[in-house]
Amino acid sequence: MEEELLISFDSTQQALRAEMLLEYAEIEIDIFPTPKEITAGCAMSIQFFRDALSDVRKIVAEQNIEIRGIYGKDDNKGYELIE
Repeated sequence: MEEELLISFDSTQQALRAEMLLEYAEIEIDIFPTPKEITAGCAMSIQFFRDALSDVRKIVAEQNIEIRGIYGKDDNKGYELIE
């Protein structure tokens, strides 16, 4: 099973913009409610598989998408900030 990562945002506008750009790049994503343990300004996060991390980073940087952070799931602690 592939590890799933989560991007959180400070605004819904940035989340929707990221969704559109990642789907356009044909990256498999899911819209996911931001977990309670992640402090973010937006209730919507985007979940994706770790193997797409480099592509996601590239799109976020090139398109100046404002993110709160990228998180990995830790079975013991919930979510852990990875960058």
